[in-house]
Amino acid sequence: MAGQTSTASRGYDIIGDIHGCAHTLERLLQQMGYRKQNGIYQHPRRQAIFIGDIIDRGPRIREALHLVRDMVEHGAARIVMGNHEYNALGYCTRARPGSGKQFLREHNPRHDRLIKETLEQFDAYPHEWNDFLEWFYTIPLFIEEEHFRVVHACWDQDLIDKFRQIQGGACIDEDFLHASAAIESFAGQVMDTLLRGTDLRLPPGVKITGRDGYVREFFRTKFWADNPKTYADVVFQPDPLPPEVASMTLREDERKQLITYPLNAPPVFVGHYWMDGEPAPLKPNVACIDYSAVKYGKLVAYRLDDEKALSRDKFVWVEVDRPEQPDYPTSEDSVAR
Repeated sequence: MAGQTSTASRGYDIIGDIHGCAHTLERLLQQMGYRKQNGIYQHPRRQAIFIGDIIDRGPRIREALHLVRDMVEHGAARIVMGNHEYNALGYCTRARPGSGKQFLREHNPRHDRLIKETLEQFDAYPHEWNDFLEWFYTIPLFIEEEHFRVVHACWDQDLIDKFRQIQGGACIDEDFLHASAAIESFAGQVMDTLLRGTDLRLPPGVKITGRDGYVREFFRTKFWADNPKTYADVVFQPDPLPPEVASMTLREDERKQLITYPLNAPPVFVGHYWMDGEPAPLKPNVACIDYSAVKYGKLVAYRLDDEKALSRDKFVWVEVDRPEQPDYPTSEDSVAR
């Protein structure tokens, strides 16, 4: 399934959302020819790029974080921030006096549940967890090279250009984190769009109950749709729209809210969206590599060389098999494909 490595230039292996599936990640890295040297997974001619969301939900979050950070710090990998790393920073950062709240991310039952496994697995290692929170600040929101781009959920060129001007790079700092707690602020829009994606409001009175039980009045949209006409043309999420909603025509004001990603732009890679089925490009220059590993799906990588048009043949993956007697979140069985 993997393409041949180019000896003229370094190849990149872009890896989807891990969510604590450390054993599965090791299987995938080994399948792609990465080997441990001095305790760090490395490849002689290639570099891994992680799409974010290393933490939460899975059985081996602490191990996954150590593996990934060690690779990044030794130059064997790069990484972009996922919404779960961002959420963890907000959840664990006290709000400033006068803000009217205790933490930047509210400690409510839904937020408690999302970070539960992470905090439990670091319960005996509080100093390590604090170190990882500090490390999260060093993770860029996006990677832009001449022939490819990587972002967790959505490439919005205007927001990225403005962010670079303000921040002088691709990373946030503590002031930006605090500013982002106000969703209507520029900082809030950057973090919401790049790390969670774009959305449209559902028609009045229509709500969707997701697989996670959360009731939503918005639905996630594609940032690359070409000349969409209906809601069905732009929806991009695991939970389908009701048929009568999917067939509705987009209003002009809704069309103006949508972002487009030109066909002549460099290939861009995202995670975040819980895909299923056999991995394939979404269009010639857009690929999602999140295939729900922690939900017994696939941990997927795309083996990028210097191609301008993405190919189905360049995806590799490891299937995550559900145990016969599940004891999730303490087991993790994977089979290479």
